[in-house]
Amino acid sequence: MRIVFATDLSDANEAAIESRTCLDCLDNIGVTEVHLLTVVPDNVSSGLPGMDAATDAREALAPQRRVFERAGFDVETHVARGTPHRRINGLAERLDADMIVVGSRGEAPLRNRLIGGTVRNVARTAVRPLLVERIEETPDGHAVRKEHLFQNVLYATDFSENAARAYDFFPALTGATERASLLHVGGREDSASMRDAEERLDELASDLRDQMGIDVETSVRSGNPVEEITAEEERVGATTTLIGARGTSRLRRLLLGSTAESIVARGTNNVLLVPPEATPSR
Repeated sequence: MRIVFATDLSDANEAAIESRTCLDCLDNIGVTEVHLLTVVPDNVSSGLPGMDAATDAREALAPQRRVFERAGFDVETHVARGTPHRRINGLAERLDADMIVVGSRGEAPLRNRLIGGTVRNVARTAVRPLLVERIEETPDGHAVRKEHLFQNVLYATDFSENAARAYDFFPALTGATERASLLHVGGREDSASMRDAEERLDELASDLRDQMGIDVETSVRSGNPVEEITAEEERVGATTTLIGARGTSRLRRLLLGSTAESIVARGTNNVLLVPPEATPSR
């Protein structure tokens, strides 16, 4: 499996890269090739005479590269200039990457950080599955919010085609996932609709048990999807939320569903966002 790991060279992203547990999680799902990418905005220079911002960034990537190499991954480093989300998604598409990984600390007014708007823009335009890894401040600096990335996966579905595509990503997590929770959040549905949702989740759960040999539980709720998903994350102790993005476009730009966008933008759990299948160019 080949991934693009986007970093802004901050202490926060170093914390994610240096987490031995997170590196083990990537190894457990079959990641062998890591493309480490940092993006230098066009309007950023080093500010030092005779120095080049891209060269500085490439040198700054060296310690992070060594962490991946010591863990046994094949690593290439990339420095690009331009708009971060465009360069991240562009590299992933050019390399035919299996997944993009970005770190997120929430909103902050710092330049060139993979947070807030950048993560949302990556999610809106991604044509590859996107893992948003949550990072938090600690007394000693920064640390990943939840380790064992794929150990306990919460899958949220509305039974749409895009949700089914996210479900189809489960087999890629074999070797890392020990437990899955399947959730459907409906509106003010009648009892027959609720029973139908329960039966459909039960079928998916049985399929997962057969395919992956893991523990699976199901839950059907009614209410606000974002609130119910975040509540379920807490209840089941999920380490990653798996969800599908909505949107179709020949320009390969996603219009995220409000639920997916809110989970990416405001949630505190790691998120694995699976986009719709890209429309072949003509």
